Amino acid sequence: MTDKGKQLEAMGRLLHIMDELREKCPWDHKQTMESLRCNTIEETYELAGAVLENNMDEVRKELGDLLLHIVFYAKIGSEHGAFDFADVANGICEKLIVRHPHVFGETQVRSDADIRSNWEKIKLSEGRKSVLEGIPEALPAMVKAIRLQEKAQGIGFDWSGNEGGWDKLKEEMAEFEAELKSGDAENREEEFGDMLFALIKCARNYNIQAENALEKTNRKFKARFQAMESLIQKDGKQLKNMQLSEMEPYYYKAKEMLNQKENR
Repeated sequence: MTDKGKQLEAMGRLLHIMDELREKCPWDHKQTMESLRCNTIEETYELAGAVLENNMDEVRKELGDLLLHIVFYAKIGSEHGAFDFADVANGICEKLIVRHPHVFGETQVRSDADIRSNWEKIKLSEGRKSVLEGIPEALPAMVKAIRLQEKAQGIGFDWSGNEGGWDKLKEEMAEFEAELKSGDAENREEEFGDMLFALIKCARNYNIQAENALEKTNRKFKARFQAMESLIQKDGKQLKNMQLSEMEPYYYKAKEMLNQKENR
């Protein structure tokens, strides 16, 4: 059996197991799309975490968990006569074919920018009234900013080049600094948001995923801070009784220890 044949067999096995669970397991039987929603979001974040850690075994496991949810939703959809797994799979197949005319048609492209531009134009031709449609309102603000910028760039609305991005950031920083002097809290928050939006654009200019970069820094800070706490506890001191000037040497010692551990 070919690898593709094994993959199709595995997919059929999963669909069969879902049928059995839905019929014979009381917990699985009572689930609804609404009851699965929060768990689906959690599984998505767990997959994202495994990707950041570059842990292929965990990525495999989390993909399985997410695939289970997709099959689960499709099973519930079929029970309501709305759609089944074949409809889901065929739907995405058709979308991919239509939106990749440079692969499945005669369209010629010269770069990734051409592909993104064609993608957005095709979506508009499908009936969307705005290039920015389809971005979930519930997305975290930084992820939403990245998607808004990507979609706008897809039709050529973009600050030109790396230099243009830095110029825009400097402009927003100056406006934020001016608002700091004005004392208007609401305007200050708005200008800070503009500054963050421009900084995200600068990151994109250098092919840096701002969300991933910030999450890596979050994890790095957490590891260093917790290592600092351990060092302080070993010395018989209590963090709550210490001043910043007393904590800093421990923090830098923790940072050095972790850097040495990573470089081994």
